Amino acid sequence: MKRILDCHASDFKNMTKEELLFAIAAGEGRTIACETIGCIMPMLGDITNAEFAAAMGADILLLNMFDVKKPYIMGLPKTEPENTVWKLKELTGRPIGINLEPVEQQKAVSEGMWAMTEGRMATLENARLAAQMGVNFILLTGNPGNGVTNKAITETLSLYKKELGDKLVLAAGKMHASGILAEAGEKILTKEDIKEFYEAGADIILMPAPGTVPGITMEYVRELVSYAHSLGALTITAIGTSQEGADVATMREIALMCKMTGTDIHHLGDSGYGGMALPENIQSYSIAIRGIRHTYRRMADSILR
Repeated sequence: MKRILDCHASDFKNMTKEELLFAIAAGEGRTIACETIGCIMPMLGDITNAEFAAAMGADILLLNMFDVKKPYIMGLPKTEPENTVWKLKELTGRPIGINLEPVEQQKAVSEGMWAMTEGRMATLENARLAAQMGVNFILLTGNPGNGVTNKAITETLSLYKKELGDKLVLAAGKMHASGILAEAGEKILTKEDIKEFYEAGADIILMPAPGTVPGITMEYVRELVSYAHSLGALTITAIGTSQEGADVATMREIALMCKMTGTDIHHLGDSGYGGMALPENIQSYSIAIRGIRHTYRRMADSILR
């Protein structure tokens, strides 16, 4: 098995769940996951945001706002809806995950583009559809104001683990309060939450990156990462507070703080101007955590290899 730094598109195409998790762990904190939105106009017009993020150095692509019952990504060449993810994997040569949200309906207050749709809910039916569509992993989390609680995440993990745990990588956590003020700041994620997520079936625990949420320091996240690793889980530190659209110097500072926490995966959110992180920030973040050689190698690596 290979570390993710050495993987080509052909490696990703045939990877099992266990091989992907090994590749990430073997990368020793040098894996970048970029979140993109496909239901709004791409930054480059006729090229998907996911392709753009991959070109700038992303190892893993995470689709936010992706409705498995109405699959659509702007900029993607015409294809059958059920083949949307397969086509994107063909064009990018990357593993692909999606966000599903364990929403408690009475707490969902988002409107406009963030408003919940049936195909984005973390139901078992939607998870099965995602697996059939070629998704490599599911992240259980919440978009702004959608009322996703840690309790709901735990309950959904248990269901998914039983039905799909041998097929899909399961990740879980929150990068901001997601509309639950009782779970804001340092209460977004605790050791107790991590233990519950892991025991319920999470392979990867997601938590806010240091400096992205009030009260979330490098020392605090370091403690959570160490605890998750002690249980046997991998971790993602996530920038989900629009700072993926900040200046390059801020990106480098967050990147090095995340590196010092010991995290396995570095997540950059989908809000540069809107739809993906600023491309220069993806590249600068990558250079900060793995240097020019590995950054340019990922950028240059042909999908035909």
